[in-house]
Amino acid sequence: MAAERSRVLVVAEKPSVGRDIARVLGCRDRGEGCLIGDEYTVTWAVGHLVTLKEPDELDPKYKRWTFDTLPILPDDIPLKVIPGTRDQYKIVSALMNAPETTGIICATDAGREGELIFRYIYTMAKCRKPVQRLWISSMTDEAIAEGFRSIRPGADYDGLYASARCRSEADWLVGMNASRAFTLRYDALLSVGRVQTPTLALLVRRRREIEQFKPETYAVLTADFGDYQGMWFSPKATPDNRLKDKAAAEAIAARVKGKPAVVVSATTQRKKTAPPQLYDLTSLQRDANSILGFTADKTLKLAQSLYEERKALTYPRTDSRYLPPDMIPKVVQTLHLLPEAYQSLVPGALPNGKLPVSPRTVDASKVTDHHALIPTANRVNPETFTPDERALYDLVARRLLATFHPDYVYDATTVITKSEDETFRTRGRTVIQEGWRAFPASVHGRAERKKKNADEEEEAELPPLKQGDQRVVKDTKVREDSTKPPAQMNDASLLAAMENAGRDSDNEAIVRQMKGSGIGTPATRAAIIERLIQVGYVKRERKSLLATDKGVRLIDVMPSELTSAETTGKWELALDKIAHGEQDSDRFMEGIRRLSSFLVEYARDKSPNVAFPEDTKRGKVRTKGYKAKKLEGCTCPVCGKGTVTESDLAFGCSEKACAFTLWKDGLTRGGGPALNEKLIRLLLEKKSVRGSTGTLSLTTDRIFFDPLDPAAASASRPLTYVRPNPGKPQAAAAKTRSKSGRKNAEIPALSVDNRTTQ
Repeated sequence: MAAERSRVLVVAEKPSVGRDIARVLGCRDRGEGCLIGDEYTVTWAVGHLVTLKEPDELDPKYKRWTFDTLPILPDDIPLKVIPGTRDQYKIVSALMNAPETTGIICATDAGREGELIFRYIYTMAKCRKPVQRLWISSMTDEAIAEGFRSIRPGADYDGLYASARCRSEADWLVGMNASRAFTLRYDALLSVGRVQTPTLALLVRRRREIEQFKPETYAVLTADFGDYQGMWFSPKATPDNRLKDKAAAEAIAARVKGKPAVVVSATTQRKKTAPPQLYDLTSLQRDANSILGFTADKTLKLAQSLYEERKALTYPRTDSRYLPPDMIPKVVQTLHLLPEAYQSLVPGALPNGKLPVSPRTVDASKVTDHHALIPTANRVNPETFTPDERALYDLVARRLLATFHPDYVYDATTVITKSEDETFRTRGRTVIQEGWRAFPASVHGRAERKKKNADEEEEAELPPLKQGDQRVVKDTKVREDSTKPPAQMNDASLLAAMENAGRDSDNEAIVRQMKGSGIGTPATRAAIIERLIQVGYVKRERKSLLATDKGVRLIDVMPSELTSAETTGKWELALDKIAHGEQDSDRFMEGIRRLSSFLVEYARDKSPNVAFPEDTKRGKVRTKGYKAKKLEGCTCPVCGKGTVTESDLAFGCSEKACAFTLWKDGLTRGGGPALNEKLIRLLLEKKSVRGSTGTLSLTTDRIFFDPLDPAAASASRPLTYVRPNPGKPQAAAAKTRSKSGRKNAEIPALSVDNRTTQ
């Protein structure tokens, strides 16, 4: 029997990416979970196949949440295979260790999380084969082929993996310890994380600013000089065009009306506004929210689809708004290959057939892992896209065109007119060159129009005016208004606040440290916002994001070390330094361990007394005005004595001493269904239910969702409920009480994501 031919194994992050790579490499023969060619075998993960173990998998004593077992600070957090995607892990692991595999190419997404996905699989599989790294920013065939021509040693990315593992373990340590500690302290289900908590603090601060805001009335006065108008102003006023009340404004209006006026100065200054910079992910999400009404999460998913499936955009999870110099010919090619609808705008971006280059767009020193997000040099037909994909592509294509268009140039004129010793200011603008502002940012939406305050000065077209010109005050107008509270945050403004967090610090050293850092990363910020909504700390009202009472109370009980944007910004900065070999990972993790210990101590001994809403209480899931109903014939899977009950948020047990809780939305984040009475009854009876989106399975302590779409499995995690103590009645579980007198009962049914979270 002939020996199996030697091949290099290519491991992609998702099946769709794997198929694209296989096509370029000529791998056409189908194998189980892979595609095979003469020189390469291409396989794929489905997102994360391996993750960190849960505390109760490290030691059974962690099954019960008590202060006695906190803090949880293992020397090493072992890995485990995610049950829902175990079959694909077995395929990848077997291919890695197969005798015919001579080497491995990591082709997961070119970023921190992609590196972690591959390294966790490689480590769990105990593989020792040599590794190379494919690093590409576009999924076109040409970009993939070029990536393989410039393949790099896997060791070049050891720093990136160290950073990724530190991020993963830091989130585990802070999330596990803080969530357990504060849940025990307040007898309420509380999710705490090193990134989500300071993000929530931004929304809580805005809510309080609005609640504490006291409006002040003011008046503005406008004089009509016949062929132009002017607004009263005084250097002594703050702002300088507001009068303290209507009576004061009317007194001045009466004094100047019908009186002579003279132009005391008329100055014109040539000004220009440079084109906007190219998009990174966060700036795209902000514009898509303002112009198209998309949430940050929706924008990321659409951009990922346009990158992976449509081959229309470059890598979306980028934090750079610049291009390297070697991209200039590629950008010229891209402009010529844009769809026909944009071709009339291309000459303006290529004056004399050349791309105008400036440090605002081309700077190799400001390109790290990936360059700015732009369309690919690939012919695409937007008519084949979904309407939302088409709208987002339009935004990116127009931004590329605008960036290379000329400046917007105008003459700004300021006229000062005086009458009866009162001064009036008039502003005017004459457009010299429309430049990049000649076309709208999008044809699929429009930015919200801001309601103008009474004191906002219009820039009108002015007649020729010079010093000494005479006029008469023909009429006056007094308008009364009041100061406005800060606007509610939306996705766009929250993303901006996260990106710029810490830069208003009084400490200049911290401001320098936070530049380019902020809260979270472009790749994670959308998920953080959705997570805050999922756990009930934030709610959407139309386009606004509002902190709930539960969210406000959580911030009230948190120490500043966990709510400070400066703290999490320093962490992100440290992770970036670890990735570039500029900081020791052990030193970073030691700091995280100290923080985790401090948070447990703070929750137990120093946190203030605050009551949380009833619907967050442990054990029983209660909601105001809603009476839980019993599901007759459904015995509780935990204590075996009570009957399963249903509230509007979760399923519980009729026995008061039983802590069984199963949240209805616990599986939805991973693409699974919301749990309802029909599903629970079927699961308790049959232990496995297959539906249109996948299969639900019930074990002794967990519910698993195995999606039909492999790409959805990366977000799929088991939903854990209480595991009963063998041979011990559930009612007898830990009747000890904490200092506050609360029961240290068994862990209520939390999804894994409620306990390990950013």
